Amino acid sequence: MKGATKTHSMPANLSQNEQLPIRIVSPGFGHLPKETVDRQELTHRLPYYFLLFVIEGTSRHKVDMDEFEIGKNELLFSLPHQIQQLPEMGHGADYFKIGFDNECLSRLPRQYPFLLNPLNQHKVTFSPAAAVRLNSIFAILKDLLSRPDTDPDLILAHLNSLLTEINTAYFAGEGRQADDRITKFIGFKVFVENNLTGHPTIRDIAESLAVSQDSLYQIVKQYSGLSPKEFVTNRLILEARRRIYYGERTSVKELAFDLGFNDPDYFSRLFKKVTGKTVASFFQDLS
Repeated sequence: MKGATKTHSMPANLSQNEQLPIRIVSPGFGHLPKETVDRQELTHRLPYYFLLFVIEGTSRHKVDMDEFEIGKNELLFSLPHQIQQLPEMGHGADYFKIGFDNECLSRLPRQYPFLLNPLNQHKVTFSPAAAVRLNSIFAILKDLLSRPDTDPDLILAHLNSLLTEINTAYFAGEGRQADDRITKFIGFKVFVENNLTGHPTIRDIAESLAVSQDSLYQIVKQYSGLSPKEFVTNRLILEARRRIYYGERTSVKELAFDLGFNDPDYFSRLFKKVTGKTVASFFQDLS
């Protein structure tokens, strides 16, 4: 069974532009009405891409149960369908937040591999010069999004600049010699995401990427610290944890079948092997 590519969309009432699903927030700008915020839970599953850039101060966020501290000149990004827990104490003294979905990405002139998080690092640190540029781009986007009828081409031009800056900083330590291997690893992650519940074999993935199984093993091990099989297994169990954590309280049997497991008992054993807990105890801990 092949999994379908999921669409990631921002609710229409959140957008600040009449033609693009995008919203920017900073101190004193773009915040939702209090009654809307009060209806939202601090922990929720993202339906769009989310970026937080801290200019002054610090902020703490949880993404998929991992906690990150973001300080000056640092950026945190979260991807659609990840579980995000917002901080109770705000985002620092000065910051920009921006959210956008795949419709925005589809209208940009290039791709941004960092949005697949191939290096498994949700936090990006910027040099002082790059942070100044990033701050300026955010400020322009804020100005453009202060009017709902702004030409979307202007917004997209600056969103492209923003994502290019972040992409460059994300891969800053990798060097050109790693480009092809990163591309293959990104291809591996895309294949796994698009076919996750079909439980693709390592041979299938290697053939789709036109690499040997040994080369695939070396690439995945280099960038994730896991073997391809371990990566796929961990990704399946992460999806199970997301669904449980987000309150999609189905039975163990239903959860196993939804994730492509024909044998719920095998799924249960695998879940305990990866997490150290049974599915039942994971449910109980959350409740």
